[in-house]
Amino acid sequence: MSALTHFDSQGQAHMVDVAAKPSSHRLAVAAGRIDMLPATLALIEAGTAKKGDVLGIARIAGILAAKKTSDLIPLCHPLALTRLAIDFQAVPATATQPASVTCRATVETVGPTGVEMEALTAVQVALLTMYDMCKAVDRGMTINDCKLLEKHGGKSGSFVAAT
Repeated sequence: MSALTHFDSQGQAHMVDVAAKPSSHRLAVAAGRIDMLPATLALIEAGTAKKGDVLGIARIAGILAAKKTSDLIPLCHPLALTRLAIDFQAVPATATQPASVTCRATVETVGPTGVEMEALTAVQVALLTMYDMCKAVDRGMTINDCKLLEKHGGKSGSFVAAT
């Protein structure tokens, strides 16, 4: 592990200078899930939630959040994203696992810094939007396992999370 990059020699927080870094293709994939009651998942899948199309609205919220990451995370650089895809997978309840929806965000850019924070932000806000839209019927929902799955590009190369 290298030293933390967001602190100067006096230990004060600063935005990393990326001006001298060469642009390269950057990609990050993040995922997380929201656990819920089976009846809540049924509402989402049927498209009959009182507030509307839960997955469609959550997808748009995640996209908007990724685009606004530098407004939310103080030391993130504003980036021109070239691709942002958010996918959902409904997972029915089993004997050992609650019903859930998994969210996966893939973010790309060409630039001097990576898009990991944008992918993670997209996932979290998409899942929070799902919670907001369904909380009237299921206040016990939990958001879990939000993590970076992979990143590619830049000086540090590739990272793929252990499965």
